[in-house]
Amino acid sequence: MFSKKTIRDIDLKGKTVLMRADYNVPLQDGKITDDYRIQQSLPTIQYLLDKKVKLILCSHLGRPEGKPNPAMSLFPVAKRLQKLLNQDVEFVPDCVGERVEKAVASMKAGDVLLLENVRFHPEEEANDAKFAKQMAALADVFVQDAFGVVHHGAVSVSELPKYMPAVAGFLLEKEVDTITGVMENPKRPLMAIVGGVKIADKLDVLNRFIDIADFVAVGGAMANTFLVAQGIKVGASIYDKEGIKFAKEILAKAEAKSKKQPFVFALPHDGVVATKIDKAAPTRIVDWTGHVMSQIQHYPKTSPASSSQVADDEMILDIGPFTSSFYAGAVQLANTVVWNGAAGVTETPSLHDPIGPTAHGTETILEALIGEFGHKPYTLVGGGDTVGYVESRGMVASFDHVSTGGGASMELLSGHKLPGVEALEDKK
Repeated sequence: MFSKKTIRDIDLKGKTVLMRADYNVPLQDGKITDDYRIQQSLPTIQYLLDKKVKLILCSHLGRPEGKPNPAMSLFPVAKRLQKLLNQDVEFVPDCVGERVEKAVASMKAGDVLLLENVRFHPEEEANDAKFAKQMAALADVFVQDAFGVVHHGAVSVSELPKYMPAVAGFLLEKEVDTITGVMENPKRPLMAIVGGVKIADKLDVLNRFIDIADFVAVGGAMANTFLVAQGIKVGASIYDKEGIKFAKEILAKAEAKSKKQPFVFALPHDGVVATKIDKAAPTRIVDWTGHVMSQIQHYPKTSPASSSQVADDEMILDIGPFTSSFYAGAVQLANTVVWNGAAGVTETPSLHDPIGPTAHGTETILEALIGEFGHKPYTLVGGGDTVGYVESRGMVASFDHVSTGGGASMELLSGHKLPGVEALEDKK
């Protein structure tokens, strides 16, 4: 159970509330292309408005490097919030200063005010105490609901709670409870599907999954490092040279566990390769276990030659059909799945192939997880590229929990503390 106070545990009557949300949403030509994170903030906002508070919202967007950048303004978010809440949302083009103070002073109960990107000020990420006091002076209560940033130290994450009563919103509570619940008390068998690039980035997660999971499946560029560690040639594929040592240690740990109890640590047996990452690049399937696979052609057509070796100029860009079928089959035996990391390159859809020639492994896993092959396990989706793919396919509602925070979910999955959560008031 969540151990920190939430908005249910504090008297909000007549209060001015400063709420940290995560509105780091994708923009294209000044328009929001995906409002999932905004939608997820609405339950907390609505609860606060029902309490007749004066609500000030703050967030970051992108990496403006401590100075104003019109391309990263939160103004489009104010417009979207206004539509979603069906009420006026005032926007101030700063987050501290006289203009902000005047806007706050004129607020009435039930009003909503969105401040400009907090990262337009370098003090935000520098944990500047003066900046924190300026923001704290705007309100009576601080509500942390930006799960996507609580693994970082920043003024709007871990400093503001030093200067005002600080509690959690519903999204933060839900994310922490869901992720810790899955890791500490899963319905077994528990399967983990892990992708990414650098092993070092997910070393703690991999080690924890070996400790607690029944089946760990590895995909993405990370798998290449494990293949290299086993002496398999990966051509020009991306792999983590510094991670080979870690890969060998993880493989040894997994093997030791499998000798004591039923446990599978699965690596790709085959893959989709090409000489470049391009939706029009010829691809073929290579099976490095020694079985030559038939050619699978994408536009443009290529010759039917095939081989059981990845050529020196080729890159492994996706898991192959044997591996994706094997992973999908394992999903049918699992009751809980944590999916963190795509199985291949998922950003190359085309007119001829709307999924993309190197995203079919990820798509097969997705289909298995949402029950297309019969069994539907409880699935927690985390990690930026995985969540992005699920969102692009319009499948968010098909999963039990799609996390709003990639880095934060990784830290929780690893069993680490989150500074933005630790800074909040404890329940008594």
